[in-house]
Amino acid sequence: MSMQLLTFYLVLEAEMDNGGVRKRGGCSCSKGDFLPEKSFESWGNYATALRETPARFMDRVTTRSLDSSELEMKARSNHEMKKTLSWWDLMWFGMGAVIGAGIFVLTGLEAREHAGPAVVLSYVVSGVSAMLSVFCYTEFAVEIPVAGGSFAYLRVELGEFVAFIAAGNILLEYVIGGAAVARAWTSYFATLCNHQPEDFRITAHSLASGYNNLDPIAVGVVIIICIIAVASTKGSSRLNYVASIVHIIVILFIIIAGLFKADTKNYSDFDPYGPRGIFQASAVLFFAYVGFDAVSTMAEETKNPARDIPIGLIGSMVVTTTLYCLLAVTLCLMVPYGNIDPNAPFSVAFQDVGWGWAKYIVAAGALKGMTSVLLVGAVGQARYLTHIARTHMLPPWFAQVNAKTGTPVHATVTMMAATAVIGFFTDLSILSNLLSISTLFIFMLVALALLVRRYYVSGVTAAADRNKLVVFLLLILGSSIATSAYWGLSTTGWVGYCVTVPIWLLATIGLWATVPHAREAKLWGVPLVPWLPSASIAINIFLLGSIDKDSFIRFAVWTGLLLLYYVFFGLHASYDTAKEYEGEIRKVEEGDDMNRKQPY
Repeated sequence: MSMQLLTFYLVLEAEMDNGGVRKRGGCSCSKGDFLPEKSFESWGNYATALRETPARFMDRVTTRSLDSSELEMKARSNHEMKKTLSWWDLMWFGMGAVIGAGIFVLTGLEAREHAGPAVVLSYVVSGVSAMLSVFCYTEFAVEIPVAGGSFAYLRVELGEFVAFIAAGNILLEYVIGGAAVARAWTSYFATLCNHQPEDFRITAHSLASGYNNLDPIAVGVVIIICIIAVASTKGSSRLNYVASIVHIIVILFIIIAGLFKADTKNYSDFDPYGPRGIFQASAVLFFAYVGFDAVSTMAEETKNPARDIPIGLIGSMVVTTTLYCLLAVTLCLMVPYGNIDPNAPFSVAFQDVGWGWAKYIVAAGALKGMTSVLLVGAVGQARYLTHIARTHMLPPWFAQVNAKTGTPVHATVTMMAATAVIGFFTDLSILSNLLSISTLFIFMLVALALLVRRYYVSGVTAAADRNKLVVFLLLILGSSIATSAYWGLSTTGWVGYCVTVPIWLLATIGLWATVPHAREAKLWGVPLVPWLPSASIAINIFLLGSIDKDSFIRFAVWTGLLLLYYVFFGLHASYDTAKEYEGEIRKVEEGDDMNRKQPY
């Protein structure tokens, strides 16, 4: 059936391109590109759709997509993305996506404000959490190699509504992450030009604090990156490859040269803020690992996903975590943590130890790294938006792939425009905290989805096993949330952990011992299920407990806006689209039956 449906889509798109239905190539921008669904054909249809909102909502919440359905959606983009990437490309994309503003800016900020030299332990904690998430992402990316990344994975296992809320936060994550990196790019560019990190920003006194340091250079960098990302995925890969090699050489220079200027006295007060400071820094430093999920969105353009994705994702994360820890140690050995510059810590550190010439090498390397992060982010976020638009939860105009370049031009330009606007106004400290919340939330959902995937298959899992699975998952989630809340509310207590941690442990044991697997990974699977996904859930939720209240308020406001959009637009568009394609599947099958009955 899946091949029949794919054939149907291809024929339909060919007719569109030939003028038979509606031409969707190029830069068409009509109502049909944004709201083509039946519910929006007239005000009467829309009023009917709103009255049916409760029933439609239940239909979408209780319906899950299939692996084959996500794969077939590629045909809704008019043209295929080109399969040009190998594991080597993915590995360098992974390092290019991750090693950027996080290590070159937030290391100094968090060492100075929250962790001291123990910031290296913060990187270990967030690195372990990121690695567990990488395992979960890798299995999904191999099994469902589409551009949708975690959005597609959650649609398959947790349903459309959860996937949409996650998708909105994924898009927010990419916009904020790109904006933060673009602003950090300006800081290091200023030091390269022998200026202070803030010198190239314009202060607008009429705007609120945190939003009044305007950054036109960040906007210019984003525009250039957008042009490169639109031109070619393989070309972006080659540029990233060259930039990442230069970047790694500079990082090795920082580590080796910095250790020559090391002073062990700077480590005498290793943990000035205690364990709470370490975990608080770890929650923010998770930003430094954001980006590897962009590599999973490139599965659709990978030549051999089963081989290339595990090597690319896991390999890049191992290298990245090692380099992060070495850089954190080097920085805090060079300069007392209280003297670290929060905007360009490594450049200023070399200047402070008398090697002013080295700051130019460091600044140039940081700029190379942050350029790679912006480039990979631009490629990844456009593919997320493309796949979301294929479901019509966002306008299908964003799903169009350009025939010449093989890239989603509309999605790329839109996301980078939003990145430029946010980067122009908003300070890095505000961006990094909000980004960490979105990322930790999404990674937790992906780990949960993996447990559902392994233990529940409709029509296979017995009712008793399904009920046990639900209970154990609720206990894992509940105990993890309770542990995080206790950490956030109690500064000195420990009794609560004696209750919450054993509940998590017993729930995981119960899932492992009493619920049989309903499905095994076909090509590559996460080891030690359910332990690794359960640990990923617990660590991600725990780190959320270390993030400030204002960031949670911003997160709640954004999620509320997503819900409003979903109720008034996204729900009805995706409902109509699902029913339309279900009808087309039946038509194709009936047509095949009729053809088989016809005599030759």
